[in-house]
Amino acid sequence: VTVPVIVVGCKLDLRDESQQVSLERLMAQLLQEFKNVSICIECSAATLYQVPEVFYFAQKAVLHPVDPLFDHESQALTDQCVRALRRIFVLCDRDMDDALNDAELNDFQVKCFNTPLQSSEIAEVKTVVEQKVPEGINSHGLTFPGFMYIHNMFLRKGHPETLWAVLRNFGYDNNLKLKDDFLPVPSKIAPDQSVELTGEAVEFLNGIFRLLDTDKDRALRPAEVDKLFCTAPE
Repeated sequence: VTVPVIVVGCKLDLRDESQQVSLERLMAQLLQEFKNVSICIECSAATLYQVPEVFYFAQKAVLHPVDPLFDHESQALTDQCVRALRRIFVLCDRDMDDALNDAELNDFQVKCFNTPLQSSEIAEVKTVVEQKVPEGINSHGLTFPGFMYIHNMFLRKGHPETLWAVLRNFGYDNNLKLKDDFLPVPSKIAPDQSVELTGEAVEFLNGIFRLLDTDKDRALRPAEVDKLFCTAPE
């Protein structure tokens, strides 16, 4: 089990001002060798300098862990995180055109952060994504590569809490597994009872089938079946 570590230098108030020592420089080798060391910080219990920050970063490391989200060896999002983001993207893409339009982006923002996006903010996001990931934007809106880039950017800028807010709002726990109560098991029924899909459920499944049946042969090829279940819980 990888445990996040915070390295704290204390008694900063006793340091000789003529001795210019950087904790970050001293710990650089340790930070490179042990990827679970998330931050180095100095403080003084006597003057309370940066003491609140120490507790803030310690709490952040526990509540919003980076390891389930980011692979330090490959310097990329973990497979589990990508899988979760793919599922979230598909759920938000209500018109199933493989892109999030402005309305879908705004609904996503409200669901996760309880605040709407202004038109200017959406335009700004699209501009940034298009500059960094040209395939992240198309005529329909934000594509999955663009969606991935945004969340990767928050993580690289030291804001794992933003990505966790998204994941938790869509039912994921700290291990990137869907919570048990998020997928309720149908209650037991009597021998003379049966369960049937509603008309709305049948129409939804028909829509998914038609979307994936790209060659229009009324059958799903292995690759199309893989795409169908790529977002299903393991």
